[in-house]
Amino acid sequence: MEWTKTADETVLGKTADALRENGFEVYLVESGDDARKKVVEILPSGAEVLTVTSRTSESINLAAEINESGRYVSLRNKLSTMNRETQAAEMNKVGASPEWVVGSVHAVTQDGNILIASASGSQLPAYSYGARRVIWVVGSQKIVKDINEGMKRIYEHTLPLESERARKAYGVPGSSVNKILIMQKERPGRITIILVKEALGF
Repeated sequence: MEWTKTADETVLGKTADALRENGFEVYLVESGDDARKKVVEILPSGAEVLTVTSRTSESINLAAEINESGRYVSLRNKLSTMNRETQAAEMNKVGASPEWVVGSVHAVTQDGNILIASASGSQLPAYSYGARRVIWVVGSQKIVKDINEGMKRIYEHTLPLESERARKAYGVPGSSVNKILIMQKERPGRITIILVKEALGF
């Protein structure tokens, strides 16, 4: 499989329609720059925002825009000042139920399902239920035919790249797929997906 190949217009349109049918709000944009601008346009000034660790967000300077601009209440900055040994329960609550959470996913199926893999599971509570609003920026190379192909993408493509990142960032042997969230439908208005015609992230 060519896991880095971007989707064509037909597949993009089909996928966007299926996502909307399943309750997700969808925007199609040309570039990472356009995606960053769209997120900033959507987020209200002064909103409480958690940025989930994401190569996509980092590659388009979205995480920096949110955490360093001063326009938002950055929960990522708040968490960085807390002590995991003495404040673990409070940190878990902050991460699980932010007002807004911004990040990405690992696969989107053409029939409108979302797959997210995680080693720790830290982003999954907010994505699945805890956050009031969710924004995902997704490069079109992450569009797959179905859930089975999405699983193959996670194990064959995402995991090796994330393991390499983890080794460099944390000095660990690698990453692992310990938990997988599959979202098939959502109540309208909660989750916004910005599909980018470029390849972004893992």
